[in-house]
Amino acid sequence: MESNRGRAHAHVIVLGNEKGGSGKSTTAFHLAIYLAYEGFRVATIDTDSRQQTLTAYVTNRRERARQLGIKIPQPTHFHLPQPRGDSRTANDRAVFEMFRSAIAEVEGYADFVIIDTPGFDTHLTRLAHSLADTLVTPLNDSLIDLDVIGRIDPETGDIRELSHYTRLVQRARSERLNIDGRSIDWVLVRNRISMLGSRNARLVLTGLENISARVGCRIADGIAERVIFRSLFPFGMTVFDPLDEEMLGGAPSMSHVTARQEYRALADALNLPLASRRVAGQRGEGARMSKLEETAA
Repeated sequence: MESNRGRAHAHVIVLGNEKGGSGKSTTAFHLAIYLAYEGFRVATIDTDSRQQTLTAYVTNRRERARQLGIKIPQPTHFHLPQPRGDSRTANDRAVFEMFRSAIAEVEGYADFVIIDTPGFDTHLTRLAHSLADTLVTPLNDSLIDLDVIGRIDPETGDIRELSHYTRLVQRARSERLNIDGRSIDWVLVRNRISMLGSRNARLVLTGLENISARVGCRIADGIAERVIFRSLFPFGMTVFDPLDEEMLGGAPSMSHVTARQEYRALADALNLPLASRRVAGQRGEGARMSKLEETAA
């Protein structure tokens, strides 16, 4: 089997969390457009056949650009529907073939591949996690969301039990090491952080720090709750676009500027290999997928 050693390959960013409403799709789309404005070639893959939120973002953006007759950065996008056959084995094989085909489409082209996953465990979710270089898990700053990562003692913040999703990530990390000897950089992103310094907020942070130390992941500050994202979605716009009244359908506000600063800070915190991606080189995505196929089999 051909080795990836010494070969450049697209950097894969996976957005994962088994709870809806955490901001996975919004973050995935904003990271894609941010990287596109930075001059990188970006591909996006939507594996959530039920919600298809990332696909809707992309569709809205393309339609807005067509309506206004303008050129704005657009990712190469793929949506992977869930097969509906009676055989689980056949469905899993079909999912893998769709996934491999999407990766093959961007092999040798994309600098970054961003994959949005559903809020539930599927074969495709596990495949995507095993391929990740950077795994981003957005979490609202609450004990309810923290429960997706692990159960903690409500008095001390000590870990009582790791969650199903955390165990899924641990398996994906093990599989990734077997695939090409690389590790997955797992980043827990705290969205909607309370500014009041409440006991609940302190307990959430303590719990996250304990989990981070236990499983070897990082913590980053994310995005505050902002109504602007609801207004940007119908047009497929992001805070990185030039938000004039024509583009946005209304006047921008200081909230747009603040949200842009937050997303830039998040992008910086992810420690993405921006410098190395700027250098064109041979990519080894095909070899990585070949090894993944052996693992999946």
